[in-house]
Amino acid sequence: MPQRKSATRPEASKISWKERFGSLQYIPRFFSKIRDVSPRLFYANLFARIVNSATPVLLLWVGKLILDEVVLQIDAADKDFTRLWGLVAVELGLAVLSDLISRVINLTDTLIGDLYSNRSSVEIINKTAEIELSQLEDTDFYDKLERARRQTVGRVSLMSGIMAQFQDSITVISLITALVVFEPWLIALLILAVIPAFLNEIKFSQKSYSLARGWTAERRELDDLRYVGASDVTAKEVKLFGLTGYIADRFKKLSDEYYKVTRKLAIRKNLWGGVFNVLGVLSYYGAFVLIIIRVVAGVLTVGDLTFLSGSFNRLRNQLQAIFFRFSQITESSLYLKDYFDFLDLETISGDSKSVIPVPEDIRDGLEFVDVWFKYPGQQDYVLKGVNFKVPAGKKLAFVGENGAGKTTLIKLALRFYEPAKGVILLDGKDIREFGKQEYQNLFGVIFQDFVKYNFSAGENIAVGNIKNVNNQTKISEAAAQSLADEVIATLPRKYDQKLGRRFTNGLDLSGGQWQKIALARAYMKDAKIAILDEPTSALDARAEYEAFQRFIGLTDGKTAIIISHRFSTVRLANTIVVLKDGKVLEKGSHETLMENNGLYAELFSLQAVGYH
Repeated sequence: MPQRKSATRPEASKISWKERFGSLQYIPRFFSKIRDVSPRLFYANLFARIVNSATPVLLLWVGKLILDEVVLQIDAADKDFTRLWGLVAVELGLAVLSDLISRVINLTDTLIGDLYSNRSSVEIINKTAEIELSQLEDTDFYDKLERARRQTVGRVSLMSGIMAQFQDSITVISLITALVVFEPWLIALLILAVIPAFLNEIKFSQKSYSLARGWTAERRELDDLRYVGASDVTAKEVKLFGLTGYIADRFKKLSDEYYKVTRKLAIRKNLWGGVFNVLGVLSYYGAFVLIIIRVVAGVLTVGDLTFLSGSFNRLRNQLQAIFFRFSQITESSLYLKDYFDFLDLETISGDSKSVIPVPEDIRDGLEFVDVWFKYPGQQDYVLKGVNFKVPAGKKLAFVGENGAGKTTLIKLALRFYEPAKGVILLDGKDIREFGKQEYQNLFGVIFQDFVKYNFSAGENIAVGNIKNVNNQTKISEAAAQSLADEVIATLPRKYDQKLGRRFTNGLDLSGGQWQKIALARAYMKDAKIAILDEPTSALDARAEYEAFQRFIGLTDGKTAIIISHRFSTVRLANTIVVLKDGKVLEKGSHETLMENNGLYAELFSLQAVGYH
């Protein structure tokens, strides 16, 4: 669970005006992506908005004509309502048309929004897959990922906002034209009514984004606390250790702290917003009084009164909506910047300029030569001058106390990280000379912290070689090899049974059952090199021994690397490498290491005593 950074207060994060308006440069790219989702829906939405932008002015103008006609007929000796009813019919038609077009706009907004939300989520998933493990484990990167992921829905509302801005702009131009023709001095009052409120909105939306950006890590911690405090995965320990109060207090403390800064901002924003809104209302009624005076003086008709007052009020509301929406757009475009910054994030490529093909058959093996490594941001080396070789077709096991560097060696062998110094060779070639994806395809790996997917039992096995997800024969064979078939035989829907408790009708498995499912993944892939990083720790000693005996037999003639704390399993390997403090302390067969009477012999004897 990440800890609060106390050196810099989150609320101190500031976004400059230049950065704010500079983020608008991403809008064209954003709209290009929206259009590509569905050009037909995009242009239908655009056309509907253009048509609907004219209806407010037309409705006001027809309303003026109706009122003038009513006044005319009141004073007329020979009354003729033909024109009046025609105008009423026109207004009715415009009202119906406006409603229908608005529904088309809402429908296309929803459809395009859903399509783009889905596509942008896929983009984030695919981009995350390109990111190196060293970047994924970096907290700053995770903040970027969190901001990009959180704005999926926000980008949909941004799309609707920009389209509405385009529509309202056409309406505003029409209304301004009408005011200029009749009473141009009303524009001055309009500016007084709108501009101050707009500047206020810009100011506070900027502060809102700065606050949200500065508190990204803290909001992630709040999400984590929600999960830990209310999850079937954590429920046993939370209840057993009585953690509910601690987690709730920690959540309350952090959420209250966040609430205080957001409350302060919300109060200031609404107070100033109220002040400027009163100014806008006074401006409107000032204009209304002036229009009435002009009507009484005979300069304007009663119809003109309704048209001008309606136009002024509509224009004021439209301009406020445009300015406020512009403020929201600039704020959302800052989040859009986060999204595109994430998509444009440069991935760390370990491939050399001249990539050589991976060997068809491994003849020599995998070798670590004077390998040093420390994790990014850390001062101490985890590995210090490590040297060993995994001969082709042989089994090698790592032994060592926790923190000795065993799993780190696996990460380096898989090219999740690159050595700080030294080199790793495959058949005498630096592994950095191979294409990374092609090189990693040589391996079949099961980690200790393997993922328990909320998929069907068959899919959980097939993830070891997802290309064969529909190959039931291969899935069944892999299950039989790992003894997972015995687990699946007990499930109501067999291979189609949904695993995990997250979804309806899902069934959870015991730790040992899950590990048999995970082991089946290793058999799904006909890998050149198999790696087992303590994947059987939940099995009892006998079951683990039998599982590894089976593994040794099934991978006969193949290269394999094994990490296990049980020496009954380790002794099955051809070579055992003993690690301590990031260095190779001993290496050799079980018999050789027992004769050396070193750390391996000591650890083996200690474990053997535990079984007496």
